[in-house]
Amino acid sequence: MPDGTGLELLAQELLDTLSDSVVATTHFRGKGAIEVRPEAIRPTLEFLRGKGFRFLASVHGLDYYPQEPRLGVLYELLDMRRVDRISVKARVSTDAPEMDSVVDLFPGAEFPEREVYDMFGVVFRGHPDMRRILMPEDYEGYPQRRDFPVGGEPVLFTFNEQASYGKDL
Repeated sequence: MPDGTGLELLAQELLDTLSDSVVATTHFRGKGAIEVRPEAIRPTLEFLRGKGFRFLASVHGLDYYPQEPRLGVLYELLDMRRVDRISVKARVSTDAPEMDSVVDLFPGAEFPEREVYDMFGVVFRGHPDMRRILMPEDYEGYPQRRDFPVGGEPVLFTFNEQASYGKDL
């Protein structure tokens, strides 16, 4: 992981290349993170890929409810040669939850981006197959958002199967 100074130097180099892209940097418990504007996510990941962070370990969705911009996407990148890790965050509002896809840069982002779309509602422009992956296509809402109602459909077990389906066993 880049130390605090290394993280700031990397962020400054990113700002020199892509002006006005970095929102903030965080170094906490030995882990570095750069928060960028959503429109700068693709060029930022291209820049970091050129710096050796060629492995996309994961893509996650976040909900910062009640803050705005509320929805976040977190990318975890690895540099396998230097054994280095960095996180890149971008936040979008619920009014326009869109950002560019990075599937062509990191093919492993295809299914995680679909999952973030399915669970949080963030649409990735340019994604080759932007449709639900876990929930049914006709499902309304995004279950991982913090304002999603808790409860809903009952879970069926063998002890309540008869009452739930009205079957006689």
